[in-house]
Amino acid sequence: MRRYLPYVAAGLAIVLLCVLFPRALAFVELAARELRYLWWLILIGALGVWLAFFYGRGKR
Repeated sequence: MRRYLPYVAAGLAIVLLCVLFPRALAFVELAARELRYLWWLILIGALGVWLAFFYGRGKR
């Protein structure tokens, strides 16, 4: 039970912020809608981070 407490607290904080600031909820909805079209950009960024991490450290 203690292991899940930070996740529950973060979820409650997000819900509370969305209730207190409805414009933030609209922003999150818009961002989620845009991610539907820009998922490839996130994929390319993740690939770049992965390549930088694995090929950047080299073999020692």
